[in-house]
Amino acid sequence: MAGSYRHVKAFVTQDIPLYHNLVMKHIPGADPELVLLNHYYEELDRIPLSHMTRTDINSLLAELGFYKKAQADDEVPDEFRFSPAKDSPFKEHHTRSAPANSDLPEETPPEKVSPHKDL
Repeated sequence: MAGSYRHVKAFVTQDIPLYHNLVMKHIPGADPELVLLNHYYEELDRIPLSHMTRTDINSLLAELGFYKKAQADDEVPDEFRFSPAKDSPFKEHHTRSAPANSDLPEETPPEKVSPHKDL
């Protein structure tokens, strides 16, 4: 089992600094796992990592849509700013258009929109 943790340790020390929106939280005595959260920090899933190699973990993160920089200090392109989330709650702010399911005209400023349909 110690060999498996060696892979996870290599991933933590060498790869995590390259990933955007990936944070390592060390919990002494706990088995390593990837905890996926949504935009509201609600837990979506837990994936055990102790049986995985460094390559397996990197492949998993790529499959999940995490953006990996070439160098830790590289800029993150705008299109990956909210990755791995595909539907950012902030995307309307960046595109300046109404959500597709909205019955509001596009020119309605967000500050004039009531969140209550019954008002």
